[in-house]
This record gives sequence, C-alpha cells and structure tokens, in this order.
Amino acid sequence: MRGRVKFAGNRVLQVLTAGYAAIWLVAAIAPLDRFDWLLENLLVVAFVGLLAATYRAFPLSDLSYTLIAIFLSLHAVGAHYTYSESPVGFWFQEAWNLERNHYDRVVHFLFGLLFCYPLREVALRRTGASARWCSAMSLGAVLSLSSVYEIIEWLVAEIVDPQAAFAFLGTQGDVFDAQKDSSLAACGAILGLSAITALNKLRL
Repeated sequence: MRGRVKFAGNRVLQVLTAGYAAIWLVAAIAPLDRFDWLLENLLVVAFVGLLAATYRAFPLSDLSYTLIAIFLSLHAVGAHYTYSESPVGFWFQEAWNLERNHYDRVVHFLFGLLFCYPLREVALRRTGASARWCSAMSLGAVLSLSSVYEIIEWLVAEIVDPQAAFAFLGTQGDVFDAQKDSSLAACGAILGLSAITALNKLRL
C-alpha cells in the first residue's frame, strides 16, 4: 500500500502511464470503426480523468494501478478493432472451433478478475469493514459496474442510429449477450477474490 507519493516520484506509475499512453495512441490510429472507437473511449477518458484527479488525495497501490493498466490496454485493443472483429478473438475462434469471436467475453471476464483487487482495496481503506465484507463489496461493485455498462450500451443504441451502434453493442446475434457478459465479470471477480483469500491465508 502506497502513501501519498507524488507522481514525479512514482516510477512504477510513470512506466504504466507511458506504456498505456503508447498503446492507446497506436490504437487510436485508423481504428476499424471510428464511431465505435469514440463510443468505447468515452468512459475510458472519464475513468482515467477520475484516477488522475484523485491520485494525490487517494493513491492506490502499485498493484492496483498495474491491474487497471492491463485491463485498459486490452480494452484499447478491442476499441481499435471493435470487439467482434478482434484478431485475437478470431484466432481463438479458429483454434477452438468456436461459434463466435469471444474477445469481448474474455475482456468482460478479465474486468472482474483485474478490478476486484482495486475495488477491494478502496473498500478496505474507506469503510473500515472486515476483509470478508470488503471482498463482498468488491464483488457487488463488479456486478453493478458491469450492469451499468450494459445499460449504457443499450441507451447508446437507442439514442444514436441503432445500425451505427451495432459494433459498440457487439452482441454478434446473441440475445443474451449482456447477461453472459455480466456473469463472466462476476466469475472473474469470484476467481480473483478467491485467489486473494488463499494468498492471505498462506501468509498467516
């Protein structure tokens, strides 16, 4: 857990920021669908702005920032190609004889897996609750955030041209896409929180 260290003195965060900025800039060059890329990055800009604005008053641990940077980098790749057209997803589709490109499903799972630790850290530091309750709050937060994102996708499709927003939704013909995405995020969080619990027990 870090104290209040200025950004200029945090080498880990500097490397993470530079690395993610490089990936984001490359992904911003000639994306497959510029409209989808813009929609995918609206929340990213807001989230990164929130992290920057709260850094001095409430810095997270280096591990939390690392996990967040990994997820944002994977999202940048998905935004560049559109999730349903990601080359990595096509590779898995062909290798495992899958019916669809599952890159979006993988990233939803990793959202829960990678974000459960930062969310748990915030709960531990702000609520004063037990580790067990903070883990439960982290799982609840992952479910809430995942559901809110699916609602935002639906609203975007309703407000803008539904055909233009098709790439953003990325359902690939699956009417239960939103429910499956949220379920995978929950599974990722449960796996991550279980690993945290197991590692903490080993340290005792």
